Amino acid sequence: MRLLPALRSKQEVERGANDALLSFDEFVGLVTQFGFNGVQYTTPATAQEQIAPAFAAMARFAYKTNGVVFACMTVRQQLLAQARFAFRERQNGRPGNLFTTDALAPLETPWANATTGDLISRMEMFASLAGNFFGTNRYGGIRPLRPDWMKILVGSDEGPDSALWDPDAQVVGYAYQPGGPGSGRPIVTFLPEEIAHYAPIPDPEAQFRGMSWLTPIARDVMADKAATDHKLMFFENGATPNMVVKMDVDDISQWVNWIRKFKEDHEGVGNAYKTLFLGAGMDATVVGKDFQQMEFKVTQGAGETRIAAAAGTPPVVVGLSEGLQGSSLNAGNFEASMARLRDVTIRPLLQNMAGSLATLVPPPHSGAELWYDDRDVPAFQEDIRKAGERLQADTTAMSTLITAGYDPDSVTDAVTSGDLSRLTHTGLPSVQLQPGATNGNGAKPQPEPTPA
Repeated sequence: MRLLPALRSKQEVERGANDALLSFDEFVGLVTQFGFNGVQYTTPATAQEQIAPAFAAMARFAYKTNGVVFACMTVRQQLLAQARFAFRERQNGRPGNLFTTDALAPLETPWANATTGDLISRMEMFASLAGNFFGTNRYGGIRPLRPDWMKILVGSDEGPDSALWDPDAQVVGYAYQPGGPGSGRPIVTFLPEEIAHYAPIPDPEAQFRGMSWLTPIARDVMADKAATDHKLMFFENGATPNMVVKMDVDDISQWVNWIRKFKEDHEGVGNAYKTLFLGAGMDATVVGKDFQQMEFKVTQGAGETRIAAAAGTPPVVVGLSEGLQGSSLNAGNFEASMARLRDVTIRPLLQNMAGSLATLVPPPHSGAELWYDDRDVPAFQEDIRKAGERLQADTTAMSTLITAGYDPDSVTDAVTSGDLSRLTHTGLPSVQLQPGATNGNGAKPQPEPTPA
């Protein structure tokens, strides 16, 4: 069976069009399972791309319990959520002006009592934890779908034995199981045009699936958590390094009772800094190191920086310890870090979000595209001095072009867009922007002499 040509929508089936073809639900059934001689078989996973099941683990043990991961994700969410979506004109391959229409309503109110910021926050959160965000407009607005309950269905003209990496393989649909795999609930299927799939970081082992930025630093997150647990245990055990106590005891019951009594009197924060008394033949030896000896702040701070680097959030912006030392506190460093976060992390993510949502909210005509509007985001605004310098340079350029004979409206359009090809000339030289009067012979009239 040739998979792609056999695929058609549920509406086509209801209309009875070309009954020889399969409906989408029937197609999904063939992709996921089939029956033969009364036995149900499941097809190999090469026909599907399963989203990594680590979503719940990432949410519980990274986002909810690790302060560094939470801080980095919160900075990204708070900056992204301040942007809005709009349509943008394209002229001669160059970006033009932003404009809005009623078609943007699903993005402005994606679900009941939600805003554009809520939608962007969910997109960022799911993409960070699972590498993928899926949203559908089937039920009105844009509803987010839990990523680890979604499967990407892939088809090829080569037939049912095709693999995900075949040259002509492409996404033919999505299968969503409410409650997750094994819930027993019916699978809900979607056509590609019903799903917005946002995956900013591609998974190198998959063709259509995304990857979480937490995946490469999972061990760093575990190490940071271990360091935090170590710090907690340090204080719970009397804020002292662990010790080895040597004693010469023949009676094992006496030895056990002494250990119990020793722990009651010397372990825990309540017993910190008490004097340790030992009997004859006993010796206490410190085998651990305190925080100063093992440079605990440096050790944990290096791990925090690695996590922030993977998130694309400079430590000074997040407020991590290594970003709040020495010269890192000066305004120039913070400004450079914010520029890096704005231009290298946030704006590319917004561009990818707009492109992904364009599946559900297409532009009104071919000369436009779905884009983002970050002009009202305070953190994205340059300082007043740079803004003034740029305005002065634009004003000088506009004055020069108008004096050179270019049409003022085209000058404004060309300078604001940065596209000089939009300039149109008036045909008049710079010294004569108004057509001169002529006599009947085409020559300019001579001025009359002034009477005495």
